[in-house]
Amino acid sequence: MKLTDVGMNAVNDHLRKQLNSEVILINQIAEYIISNGGKRLRPVLMLLISKALDYKGDQGINLAAVIELIHTATLLHDDVVDESEMRRGEKTSHEIWGNSASVLVGDFLYSKSFQMMVKADNMQVMSILSDATNKISEGEVQQLLNVGNVNISEDAYFQIIANKTAKLFEAACQLAAVIADENAASQKQLGDFGMLLGTAFQIADDVLDYTADDAALGKNLGDDFSEGKLTLPLIYLLKHGNDGEKSAIINAIKNPDKTDFMVIRNLVTDSNAIEYTMKQAQIKAEEAKNKLSGLPTSEAKEALMFLCDYAWKRGQ
Repeated sequence: MKLTDVGMNAVNDHLRKQLNSEVILINQIAEYIISNGGKRLRPVLMLLISKALDYKGDQGINLAAVIELIHTATLLHDDVVDESEMRRGEKTSHEIWGNSASVLVGDFLYSKSFQMMVKADNMQVMSILSDATNKISEGEVQQLLNVGNVNISEDAYFQIIANKTAKLFEAACQLAAVIADENAASQKQLGDFGMLLGTAFQIADDVLDYTADDAALGKNLGDDFSEGKLTLPLIYLLKHGNDGEKSAIINAIKNPDKTDFMVIRNLVTDSNAIEYTMKQAQIKAEEAKNKLSGLPTSEAKEALMFLCDYAWKRGQ
């Protein structure tokens, strides 16, 4: 974060300028979101890779802001669909302003991001970002179709993660390589790094939904479960648990409102499900590290390597 502090201040300033609208409600919600912006990991990744590639141009700040706007738009829509009450330890925007305002401001952020990406005047940049946005939408629909599906496979779970979460990590890393004029092989390798890192982060998030507390998690513990989302810990237990454990999980998924989440949490944490899930996150993180082999030694590369470890260890 120290390495990208100056760049991220510029990204935040750029976001505020771009989101200045004549419509007061848009300004209110946009400022609320920016002020509670969390780690902003995706634009940080883009700036770190740009540093690692010794990029000196002026496109990075604008495109990092575009990445953050797309991510924020997805969160606004997600929270409405999931009826989430908390995000990053604060009330979600739809809890304050209502569903309609959140959805419409999310649409505004999407359209603004496309206005901004056009300024790059680079067809490859627009192709990467439009493809990422489309895949994210596909991931959302895939997840919706699998709500309450106790037969979901690990492959389906990883595909949802790839589209819904990791695709924007991939885009951020790939964009840094594109604007730095890296060759196609380097662009792909760094894009793959982003995909693997984003996957590791999401797997760790899915562990935290069973192991953290509300304050550390920044949302209500067990939200994924109550929304009928079967993540890897439950998928593992449904496959490897005993008949009693499987039956308890299936009944709980079918009747989440009548289920004590702590009962399911104890089933998960008393089994090998957390250990197995964490191992998958670690594997993805180690694979991500290997994708950085082409980068020259630098503080930025060391930070990227650190992020690979942080991605999965935060679930411990």
